[in-house]
Amino acid sequence: MPNKPLAESMRPQSLDDFVGQSHIKQRIRAMMAATRLPSLLFFGPPGCGKSTLALLLARHTGRPFARFSAPETGIAALRKQIANLEIIVLDELHRYSKAQQDFFLPLLENGDIILLATTTENPSFSVTNQLLSRLHVLRLRGLNLAEMVQIAQKGAAHLHEYIPEESLDLLGRQAGGDARTLLNLVEYTSKLDPKERDPNNLSAALPEIVARGDRDGDSHYELISGLIKSIRGSDPDASLYYLACLLESGEDPKFVARRLILSASEDVGLADPRAMPMAVACQQAIEFLGMPEGFIPLAETTVYLALAPKSNSAYAGYLAAMQEIRRNGPKPVPLHLRNASTRLQKEWGYGKGYKYPHAFPESWIEQEYLPPEVRVRQFYHPKQQGEEPRLQTWLQAKKRSAKAPQPGPGKIPRKQDS
Repeated sequence: MPNKPLAESMRPQSLDDFVGQSHIKQRIRAMMAATRLPSLLFFGPPGCGKSTLALLLARHTGRPFARFSAPETGIAALRKQIANLEIIVLDELHRYSKAQQDFFLPLLENGDIILLATTTENPSFSVTNQLLSRLHVLRLRGLNLAEMVQIAQKGAAHLHEYIPEESLDLLGRQAGGDARTLLNLVEYTSKLDPKERDPNNLSAALPEIVARGDRDGDSHYELISGLIKSIRGSDPDASLYYLACLLESGEDPKFVARRLILSASEDVGLADPRAMPMAVACQQAIEFLGMPEGFIPLAETTVYLALAPKSNSAYAGYLAAMQEIRRNGPKPVPLHLRNASTRLQKEWGYGKGYKYPHAFPESWIEQEYLPPEVRVRQFYHPKQQGEEPRLQTWLQAKKRSAKAPQPGPGKIPRKQDS
């Protein structure tokens, strides 16, 4: 085929020609030497060689096989085409619904077919447990730079075109571990004027590479995890890097803003109470501005959170209270804290003895708020960062002054009392 893409025309025909995935090559060779091939699921990012390995295994058996793509082939069409096949190579298994995946269960159970499927999405979430239990999962990784350069060199040689080594290195970095994207770039570069192939000029001549987004896959969660943990670790450079990875891959900026609000409350917390209003304002700015300008408030908020002092005391305090309740159940609210809405409740003692804090100096008076059963428990443990020491100092000062005589309710304290 004269218009056959370079990535397809260069697809390896033997395992010796295959570049990358050294961690599973020995297992592939063992499967080729076995008398029967098991059903397999190749899981990994795009362009890492999943379909190529599946095709190499299928051809090696010498048995009748065919390759299908889940997005293009419905179950009804697939049912008609597999009558004389022993092996199915199926791309993008995750594109079949959970109900459609059940079609393969009896075929695999009876040994009528060997399924060699591929997926870019985590099979723990995208494949049914019943089908997953009948497949051996092989996890592939994205290709490293050395492997990408090796493939780029092969591509240039295949085209009988000279591309400088530094330019091939640049293409390898641009493709982000995806051999298919890399070979498309090599093919594109081979058609440029020799001057434009020079590494100093090539970047300007290349088409814009849009980072691949995977909102439902592992990279979605890995990148947001990298962002939040970099903020938590007070690294503004790493935080901005992961923010850019998310936005350039097409991630919804509203999702990022929600995560920043969570980080402001969970990781910064009371160490800087201004972080939460800023994160909420960022979310509102995203709604108002949209993209692409929305990256500006997102970047500002990300850097602020990364540089802010950190305290998870409120977050940890809630978890401690939650564990107490789940372990021992909620205890009754003390009578003096209950509202006496009816005459009968007043007779029961609701609200009796309650001290109204605003009636006392600086709106504070010592009294018991916890139920007696948990009165000795402390759930909130302040950190010594940011604003939290000041807040704790204020509270401790109030508790110390509680031992001094207090003016009665309604009394206006003198200046020296306050």
